[in-house]
Amino acid sequence: MKRLFKWNLFLVLSMIICILGIYVYAFFSPKLEIKNAGKIYIYDKNSSLIYQGSGSSEWISLNDMSQDFVHAMISVEDKNFYEHHGFDVLRIGKALLGNIKDHTRVGASTISQQYIKNLFLTFDQTWERKIQEAFLTVELEVHYDKDEILEGYLNTINYGEGNYGVEDASNYYFNKSSKDLTLEEAIMLAGIPKNPSNYNPVSDYDACIKRAKIVAETMVNNHYLTVTQYHELFLNKIPIYGKRKQNDSQMLMYYQDAVLKELKSIKQVPSTFIDSGLKIYTTFDENAQKAMEESILKYMGEQEELQVASVMVEPKTGGVLALTGGLNYAKSQYNRALSSKRQVGSTMKSLLYYAALENGLTSSSTFKSEKTTFSLSNDQVYEPRNYNEIYANQDITMAAAIAFSDNIYAVKTHLFLGTDTLVETAKRIGLQEELEPNVSLALGTSELNMMDFAHAYNTLANLGDEQELYFIERVEDMNGNILYEHKKKHHYVLNSNDVYILNELLTGTTNSSFSSYTTPTALSLASKMSRKYALKTGTTNTDSWVAGYNPDVLMMVWVGNDEAKDIDSLASYYSKNIWLDSLESYLKDREASWYEQPQNVIGILKDGITGKEDLQSKNNSVFYYVKGTEVEEKKKSLEGS
Repeated sequence: MKRLFKWNLFLVLSMIICILGIYVYAFFSPKLEIKNAGKIYIYDKNSSLIYQGSGSSEWISLNDMSQDFVHAMISVEDKNFYEHHGFDVLRIGKALLGNIKDHTRVGASTISQQYIKNLFLTFDQTWERKIQEAFLTVELEVHYDKDEILEGYLNTINYGEGNYGVEDASNYYFNKSSKDLTLEEAIMLAGIPKNPSNYNPVSDYDACIKRAKIVAETMVNNHYLTVTQYHELFLNKIPIYGKRKQNDSQMLMYYQDAVLKELKSIKQVPSTFIDSGLKIYTTFDENAQKAMEESILKYMGEQEELQVASVMVEPKTGGVLALTGGLNYAKSQYNRALSSKRQVGSTMKSLLYYAALENGLTSSSTFKSEKTTFSLSNDQVYEPRNYNEIYANQDITMAAAIAFSDNIYAVKTHLFLGTDTLVETAKRIGLQEELEPNVSLALGTSELNMMDFAHAYNTLANLGDEQELYFIERVEDMNGNILYEHKKKHHYVLNSNDVYILNELLTGTTNSSFSSYTTPTALSLASKMSRKYALKTGTTNTDSWVAGYNPDVLMMVWVGNDEAKDIDSLASYYSKNIWLDSLESYLKDREASWYEQPQNVIGILKDGITGKEDLQSKNNSVFYYVKGTEVEEKKKSLEGS
């Protein structure tokens, strides 16, 4: 027993000495600059500030905050804040017992620990990170008094809707300074940090009030409120302002999320930045984002079920100019442009027909459009259908097949080339998704992510020069030192002659010259177009896509339901008009541009449906060929006649 006592005494003394050593070492370490720590400043392509996170736009003193709010935050987050030295040992012990007993995770972080977490870019749950967090908490406690720590915490914590710090949150939710908050408003704000996406009053007012009542209960328990005051709370609905004086965009946060996601993948930027903030210069174009958002709200502002995702890219650089991952970030933070995968329908045909041009077919190559049953291996059959069961019941050209989005022609082309050809071409163009070489691939039955798909389309928009899509131009520390800079690389993966011909073919979707037994898929847009676009639509039972471009900009739009429920023709109407209105608005002050015709490509006037030279045909359109290939097509045409 004597020996055991000595060992225990030795262990206790060793632990005390170790803890004292840590505090002494922390005391002599450089003082943390908490007012700049952890801030992220995001700038657009013109170096104008569009966002700052993990730090408020205005650092206010503790004395300028509502005392009801301060009491509410201490009560619900860390009631022993002024008694402990960074770690609440009793609370940690209770949490450990609770975790063991109930097999649930119970938080025990103090305000000091949470403040340190807020100064980090990531929240990785690793032992290395936890040890670093603990040591930095000690540093924080020895260098600053409690009021300074609390002040910093309340100026940097996330209050939802892109608001960091109490002053930003108070102005956004209640249109007033934090010192003027009512008791009820103060309690509501104090409840948000537990789950900023769900407990803020813009996203879910009822959930916010339910959480606020829990905060109020802790205030009663900690003697900040009387029972009478508690029962008088939230009897009437609290007015919510929910607006931002600048950049009041309900979709802008989707772009910002994309920037922060890319930032985490850049190895040159450390995962933490305690001693200084970061300045992030992006490819964001405010005019592009505004044009996109206004068009979406014009057509879908009253929608309750349908959702939208869209992206606008500068083809020559791959810089993402604008993006939205949904109708309203306040209601849903799920970024459909970055995270979801959906069937792309006939927009896949652009990749198919590039492969066809590269492998010997031409814009006037013909297949018969008729109701067809394809016999496959293992006694299987495949019976694709054209939209509304409309068939030419004759040979039609590739140009007509693209204009009408003829499924029979597409499948015949796919099988003629071999199903592996489209898979290989898609991968070479830049598609990361692993595709299965099945017969239905030509009709876009594979599910793709929008950013991945836009990468592939951008290669077509850039005449075969593949550019990585990106959001961040460069990253600097607060002193202007460049930590990272995007480097553009030319990577030609396609034949520019064939890409030019394909781009001309894709203008047929809005060309009235192809109107015959049916009309081009996007002809309804033609009267509103001020310039030339390559355009392909794609519609499945559950998804509506539009992808189109010219040398200045590529834009892709998806409309559908998150639950993948069937959609009606309205979804197609929305996606087409959102696409065109966005681009027309964004490009309105620019001269119209188109791709320069390569020297090795010639144009011949032909009937758009049959591909025959007929000067009297009402369906005449210009067909483009790589020099020499038009001779073979002419021979085939003469032999056919």
